[in-house]
Order: sequence, then C-alpha cells, then structure tokens
Amino acid sequence: MAAVAAPISPEHIAIVKATAPVLKEHGVEITTLFYRNMIDAHPELKNIFSMSNQTSGAQPRALAAAVFAYASYVDDLGKLTAAVDRIAHKHESLKVQPEQYAIVGKYLLEAVAAVLGDACTPEIGEAWTAAYGALADIFINREKQLYAAHGEWQSWRRFKIQKKVPETPEITSFYLVPEDGAPLPSFLPGQYISLRIFIPQMGHNQPRQYSLSDAPRSDYYRISVKKDKGKQVDVPGLISNLLHDNYKEGNVVELTAPAGEFFVDPKDNETKPIALISAGVGLTPMISILNSAVSAGSQRRISWIHGVHSSEVRAFSSHIRDTCAKDVNHNIKPTFFVTSPGQQEVQGVDYHLAGRVDLSKVHSESSLFLGDARANYYICGPYAFMKDMERYLVGVGVSEERIHLEVFGTGDE
Repeated sequence: MAAVAAPISPEHIAIVKATAPVLKEHGVEITTLFYRNMIDAHPELKNIFSMSNQTSGAQPRALAAAVFAYASYVDDLGKLTAAVDRIAHKHESLKVQPEQYAIVGKYLLEAVAAVLGDACTPEIGEAWTAAYGALADIFINREKQLYAAHGEWQSWRRFKIQKKVPETPEITSFYLVPEDGAPLPSFLPGQYISLRIFIPQMGHNQPRQYSLSDAPRSDYYRISVKKDKGKQVDVPGLISNLLHDNYKEGNVVELTAPAGEFFVDPKDNETKPIALISAGVGLTPMISILNSAVSAGSQRRISWIHGVHSSEVRAFSSHIRDTCAKDVNHNIKPTFFVTSPGQQEVQGVDYHLAGRVDLSKVHSESSLFLGDARANYYICGPYAFMKDMERYLVGVGVSEERIHLEVFGTGDE
C-alpha cells in the first residue's frame, strides 16, 4: 500500500516541516488536551479508544510521536507506509468510520491552536489543516480497501466462548464460535481480531486486540490471553482479567474480522526460511504461523526461538515438542530460553539456553539462516525486546524489510 495523499501545496509542506520541532516539544500537551476535549464532547468514542491507554498517557504519547513523524516526512510519505498500514488495520478492526476523521481533525487542530497560542498564526493553522486533510484521506482510502476485503462481515459479530483451556497459570486459550453458526472466513497466519466486552463500571464497551493462536478454521477462532497483573487502570482486571475470571464457557463476546499486517502469506515462496522469535505471550501469533505451515504440509525451514522467565509459564510447550517430533524432515528447529531455570530442569531437555533471549547464542545458520538472503524474521513480545532483536539482526546484516514486528497497544514503551 503506497501512502498517497491529496495535494498539499509546497508552501504548506514547508510550514508543516518548519513547525515539526515545535510540535515535538509540545506534542504530548497538545494530544492530551485533544483527547480530553474530544472524548468529553463525544463520549461514544470511549467504545473505540482504550481508556486505560488514555489514563496512563500512553495514547497521547503515541499520537504525539505519530504527528511529529508525519510532520517530518510530509514531503516523503513513502517512509511512513508501514506505520500507516499498521494503524489503518487497527482502525478498520475497531470499525473507525470516515466521518469520525472530521471529529478528530476539529479537536486536534483546536488543541494545536490552544497550546501554541499566538505562535499558531493563520498560516500555520491553514497549513496544518491541509496536512491533516491529506493524512485523513490516506487513512480513509486505505481503510475502505480493508473493509471491502471482509465482504459481508462489516461490524461487530457475537461469538460464544465454546471452551476455555488453561495453557499456563497465566495464559488461557479461548475457543470462540460464531453465535450465528455461519462458517468463519480464513485469515493470514499471524493476524489478530479485535474483541470487545461491556464494562459495567465504565458504562461502555472496551476493545482489545488479540492474536489468533491457531491455524485458520471455519468453525472457531482461538485466542490465548495472558492474565495481565500490571498496568491496570480504573477497573481492576480490565479485559484480560475479566476474560479469565468472569467470562465462562457459553458467555458471549463480540469480535471483528481478522486484521493486521503481521503475517506469513501461505502463498509465498515456501522455500523461504522463517525465524519466529518471541518472548512470553508473544508466541501466540507464532503458534498460528507454525500450525498453519504444518497443516499445509509446508517444507519451509522454521526456527522457533522463544523466551520465558520460567518453564512453568511457557505456553504450548508440549505442542511445540510434539510438532517437532513429528517433523520427519527436521525442518522445524526449536530453541527455548529460560531466564531462571528450576533446579529440577535439565538443559537440553527442558530448555536449551539459560537467560534472556540472546540471538548471538543461537546458531547463525540452522537457527537464524544468516547465510540465506531470502530468510524473513517475525518478532513478537514486549516492545523493548522486539527492538533489541531487530537491532541485533540489522547489526549482522539482515535488511530491515525482512524483519517484521508485531506492535500491539500504542507502541509507546
């Protein structure tokens, strides 16, 4: 997807770029005011935005960074294509509508004017109005394509929790079946769904994104959710804890169609090796990718690299071992890192390497395929972990276009 904007004059481009440093300095103040005023005037938007991210400040910080990036590259939007596509997928999964961009524009530009005061001249206001309009057009057009790809599934759809399966003390898998009984569309391994539930204490819905954790099926979707004990705001146990503690088999949640630009295309060259690198619950999209490859009879070489604090909290451990044991061609190679191995655990049996995931400790060819310029690398976990893995790979010569990060939340960490 190419980032193509509506025409914006060279004069406006020059003003936007010149004011980028000012926006960077005051960005969080601007975006915090923007969200507060917009949500006060349009409380229905609480059904779209994560109020936890609002309260923690993560969402205003993320938007401030995005506005600064846009201002910096307003004359070279191709550099923002990946970011635009990621955001557009999330918007579509949350059912953001074209008319809502006018609401966002109104309150964002008003916040800019309010914070900058007299420094926001009519020329600056005009330039940023044009720049926002161009950016809104990019998102509206891209999201229109994404909506069209989902056919009749255009809104939130009711699903029953058919089964809850504890994978570890922290992670539970939810098997979700459509209440209407209609067959489910396929998806690209690695993609996610948006799930929303009503929060009585808040009086509105709250959505979250969860990776699909199995190969595509027509009868159910599976997600595997970690019970998050930290970063809880407003309502103890928001979403993940509610799903674990309050939602039982037979209860209903709502989903939107699978989305996301983090995936392995099954139609892609099957001789191209892939490394699946994850930490903690970041293994969920990797399980979908692995299971999809196995169910399709793929002969692709796959390196599975995963780290956990202790083996007790490593989900799908037996499944990974069984999958590798059935791999008669030895195309799948697992590497388990454990930060703190237990006294009864045996290296080489229960885990491979002690400590945090360190790519310098795995085999450069059999685990990282560094000699194969076709190899692709998929990374999911805490943001700092992903950036560390990316930094290492780039440092040993892997081109950035072959490195794929699954950034959930705001990407603000």
